[in-house]
Amino acid sequence: MTPEDLDQTDRLLLRHLQQDGRISNQELAQRVDLSPSPCLRRVKRLEEQGYIRRYVALADPDRLGLGLLAYISVRLDKSHRAEHSAISGFAQDVQGWPEVMQCYAMSGDMDYLLRVQVSDLSAFSRFAMDTLMRHPAVIDIRSSFALQSIKETTELPVSQA
Repeated sequence: MTPEDLDQTDRLLLRHLQQDGRISNQELAQRVDLSPSPCLRRVKRLEEQGYIRRYVALADPDRLGLGLLAYISVRLDKSHRAEHSAISGFAQDVQGWPEVMQCYAMSGDMDYLLRVQVSDLSAFSRFAMDTLMRHPAVIDIRSSFALQSIKETTELPVSQA
């Protein structure tokens, strides 16, 4: 199934489930104007075909004492690519750093972009100096700190896909 194969009901199901992953099948069926059995079959199909990857609870970082959000651009040393695996190891190592919420390989002058959530500037400094800058492949980082959240969502615009 391709995105073009999703009908309006599938897209509506995805929209409602992105807004509330704990919605009951009964309520979801009512919202999309289906009976419960076909609704459940459609949701199961969306799960099986990978349109729905998983269901999660979104924790509040401020309530958990993780109020500092930083974006870090990382440049790696590529001059010894054939000699050591530190560069390929970077992507693997990031998986074990709990401060890193997201990591993207980037085009441009920097190689990776990290979204990092920590408690405060001291915690950020420890992560940057003791973990990130000590990685053998890292030669430069640039940090930016979020001052205010203007828009934050996990909902994809499925009606536009």
